[in-house]
Amino acid sequence: MDRPPRRPTSTPADKPAGSPAKRPAAAPAAGSPVRLRESLLDKLRDRSWRAGDRLPTERALCDEFGLSRTAVRRVLGDLRARGLITQVVGSGTYVSTTVAQALSDMAVGQAAASTSPAELMGARVVLEPALIEMAIGNATAADFARMDLCCDEGEAAPSLEQFEFWDGQLHEAIANAAHNAFISGVFRQMNAVRAQGEWGMLKRRSATPERRAEYEREHRALVTAVKARDVERARAHCMTHLLHVRWNLLGY
Repeated sequence: MDRPPRRPTSTPADKPAGSPAKRPAAAPAAGSPVRLRESLLDKLRDRSWRAGDRLPTERALCDEFGLSRTAVRRVLGDLRARGLITQVVGSGTYVSTTVAQALSDMAVGQAAASTSPAELMGARVVLEPALIEMAIGNATAADFARMDLCCDEGEAAPSLEQFEFWDGQLHEAIANAAHNAFISGVFRQMNAVRAQGEWGMLKRRSATPERRAEYEREHRALVTAVKARDVERARAHCMTHLLHVRWNLLGY
């Protein structure tokens, strides 16, 4: 008995126009400046290249990545502007002596861009009161003078933006008084988040002259307690201030 002919199975080529098969996103092409930039950053991050090391010549990078001299120079110029490399006319391109800090600053910027005001306030409420004891125990006269300066400049600031700057500087000055590099780095990252547009928008929306005056009084009370080395009072003032800011910004 004859069997009926089998129907051919469809293939992507048999699909009607208008429904093409999905393809995975392509990696940067061989001649892509993005590929060059990421390759150079990878070597800096994993310390294949260290401070003072010489990078390949522009011509070698052109040949390896299939790019024009202009494109290579544009990528190198961006890395130089970020403090990752230095360029010496007639000598070459070298890894900067500040490469570690520059990489850290890049990481901070990337993290700051993805951190919401609510996440920042959650971290501040946990971290800032907790470090008060260390700050009080290690603070010097210079640290106290910096705190006073931040209060003075904040109170004299003619605009909300300038007040906000000195507000952030005060909280960073208290953290720096702990004389702990890790803590100082965390607070630099916090201030980077405060420089983002969403935080500024919330601050402007919630700002009133009365609230600013309240913040100034709370700052002074906090600094007075820190300078008196009164841990419990300083911690209480810190928490009260942060909860006040969170309520004004976020409503809880």
